[in-house]
Amino acid sequence: MSVDTATVAKIAALARIKVNEAEIAAMVPELNGILAWVEQLGEVDVTGVEPMTAVIENQLRLREDTVTDGGVQDAVLANAPARQGHFFGVPKVIE
Repeated sequence: MSVDTATVAKIAALARIKVNEAEIAAMVPELNGILAWVEQLGEVDVTGVEPMTAVIENQLRLREDTVTDGGVQDAVLANAPARQGHFFGVPKVIE
């Protein structure tokens, strides 16, 4: 795939980038070089290569999914300056 000056001008217009004719002419070979490099990457044989999510192998440090001592709602709400039922009471912000 290759691009021409009309394609570069259209891409610049879509990206809302102001470029003059000299800059468009300079971008054509640069973009063609980038596209040629991407096509080279498509030719690489990657059979048997596992996809990577990161360069360094990381293991998530997860905690055990165990039941904790929940059910302390009344003890937590005892510290609330204002209480409305089983919830914290807060002042009205929007009128």
